[in-house]
Amino acid sequence: MNSPFLLIAAVFLAGYFLGSVPFGLLLTRLAGGGDIRAIGSGNIGATNVLRTGRKGLAAATLLLDAGKGALAVVLADWWFADSSLFATLAGLGAMIGHCFPIWLGFKGGKGVATMLGISFALDWRIGAAAAATWLVMTLLTRISSVGGMSAALAAPVSAFLLLRIPRTDIGNLTVGLGLFYAMIGLSIVAAIVLWRHRANIARLRAGTEPRIGQKG
Repeated sequence: MNSPFLLIAAVFLAGYFLGSVPFGLLLTRLAGGGDIRAIGSGNIGATNVLRTGRKGLAAATLLLDAGKGALAVVLADWWFADSSLFATLAGLGAMIGHCFPIWLGFKGGKGVATMLGISFALDWRIGAAAAATWLVMTLLTRISSVGGMSAALAAPVSAFLLLRIPRTDIGNLTVGLGLFYAMIGLSIVAAIVLWRHRANIARLRAGTEPRIGQKG
C-alpha cells in the first residue's frame, strides 16, 4: 500500500477483527452452557463466564481474550519490523474489536483481559505493573470492577513513568518513542475500559456493586 492512511487503516482493522473474536461466547456454547449473554451481567468476558460456575472455562476465556490482544501487537511488531506505532495501533484495534464486535451488534466485553494482553506485548514492565495492580486491588476490595479499572489506569501511568527515565543513545531513544506511543494508546484503552464500566461505577457510588463470590 502506497498510502500511509490506508496502511494505518489496514493495521487497525486487522487488530479489530482479531480482537472481535468472542471467545467467552464461543467457549460457553461449545461447553453446552448456552448463550453467556443471557447469564449474569450479559457480558461475554471471563468474569461473567465465571458466573456459570465453570472456573476452567472462565480461565480459558481470560487467557484467550488476553492472548488476542497480545497477538495483535506481536504480529504488527513483527510484520512492520519493530514498528511501535503500528504495534500500538493494532493493539488499540484489538481492544475496540473486543469491546465493540461487529458480529454481536457492537456489544462485547469490558476489555480488562485484552488490555492486559496488549500491555504485556507492548512492554512487559507495563503489563507487570497493570497485572500487579489488578491483583492487589481485587484482593483488597474483592470487587472485580475495581481491580480491572485500576489496572487499566495503571498501564498508561506506568508507560509515563518509564518514559521519564533519561535516555541518551539512539537505541534507548527508540525505546522511548515506543513508550510514548504505548502511553497514548493505553490512555485510550483505559478510557474505553472506564466507559465500559460506567454501570459498575454507578453501583460503586451507590454502594451496591457486588463483591466476588456474591450474586449480582
